[in-house]
Amino acid sequence: MLNLIRKPIEGELAQYKQLFDETLTHKDPFMSQALSYIKGRSGKMMRPILTLLMAKEMGGVTAASLHAAISLELLHTASLVHDDVVDEAGERRGQASVNSKYDNKVAVLLGDYLLSLSLAQAAQTAALEAVAIIARLGGTLSEGEIFQLENISREELTETAYFHIVERKTAALFSACAQLGAISAGATAQQVEKARRVGEIIGVCFQIRDDIFDYYKADIGKPTGNDLREGKFTLPAIYAITNNPSPRIADLVKRVKQQQATAEEIEEIIEFTKLHGGIEYAEQKMMELCHEALQLLSDFNHAEVQEALKQYIAFVVDRKL
Repeated sequence: MLNLIRKPIEGELAQYKQLFDETLTHKDPFMSQALSYIKGRSGKMMRPILTLLMAKEMGGVTAASLHAAISLELLHTASLVHDDVVDEAGERRGQASVNSKYDNKVAVLLGDYLLSLSLAQAAQTAALEAVAIIARLGGTLSEGEIFQLENISREELTETAYFHIVERKTAALFSACAQLGAISAGATAQQVEKARRVGEIIGVCFQIRDDIFDYYKADIGKPTGNDLREGKFTLPAIYAITNNPSPRIADLVKRVKQQQATAEEIEEIIEFTKLHGGIEYAEQKMMELCHEALQLLSDFNHAEVQEALKQYIAFVVDRKL
């Protein structure tokens, strides 16, 4: 499926990878080592692929498209490095986090360095609108993290709060990727908005699927119940708990939010969520959003890109990791 998704932009993706690797080089041995470690954790390149596919559909991948894709991936990487410091995470995706590999001081400064590289790449798009979108995105991602931390202390569980956070984290990033792909190719305002909405939907679905993983054992460096251990309730649990009132579970919710719940109590909430339809509800939400995204793709002109984006959405929803 990934090969099919990448097929329309194979050449452009190779250019992106070369430029990205060149950006993360440094003459200083320690900086070179640290940046190489970050470079080695690049994953499936889902965000730059989305940027390049949208650019391809809207007129063609340009130098600005490549610089926008690099800028966004650098910003994303910087946010992950900083998030791991905030969360005191020892792992990310099955590998030692940067703060674990080095220390918090180095991790924070490396994150800052990546942010500066991101803005430098944004400037190379030569488009003030692109620079503004990327600059605002940095603030939006930080807001999302702050809102999530603040939400832990709230007793009430609501879908509104959940989606408020998701829209300022994963959804904001994917929507910016699609939006900037369209802008870099000279798309009309209507086309840019359509691309932005498709990206936003993909981001929400990506986060919901990621949250579902937390209810099952999976080799993704994110153990079962990790969100609950941090006091975070995601869509499956929010639905199950709010629609099936239980004094026992209400008491456990308080303990989770105070980060005092035992492993057994967290497992009890996980089983309650599964038993009361939380997973099915979250998957239903994803399918509703997917239908909207597919409708938006229906009048795309580039058949190969259209099919790649359909497969991209299917991959996000159906992925196992």
